[in-house]
Amino acid sequence: QLQLAESGGGLVQAGGSLRLSCEASNYYAVGWFRQAPGKEREGVSCISGSGLSTYYVDSVKGRFTISRDNAKNTVYLQMSSLKPEDTGVYYCTARPSRITTVQQMCAMTLPGQSWGQGTQVTVSS
Repeated sequence: QLQLAESGGGLVQAGGSLRLSCEASNYYAVGWFRQAPGKEREGVSCISGSGLSTYYVDSVKGRFTISRDNAKNTVYLQMSSLKPEDTGVYYCTARPSRITTVQQMCAMTLPGQSWGQGTQVTVSS
């Protein structure tokens, strides 16, 4: 099973920025999900293997940017203008790019899908 690992979480004040990273080759479409306390895990942003297709949930549009550097096998989530409601554990996940669209990837999870261990993002008001 694909091993994934996130990095880059932390504590930041509202309005601040953080960048999350996840290692995955361009064979995989990659998604960032988050889970706030007491809430279900939701898809935040997803990117195709080529990097040409991206998806954002409405609540982060204009504030978050997903990108990938396939030479480094790394996917980034640049988070700016952070709000307290962005607080949660952020998880990286991946599926073979040929079997999914970015919209599908962010909309649902599949049994046996690979996940990282998660990284905590806390935004203070």
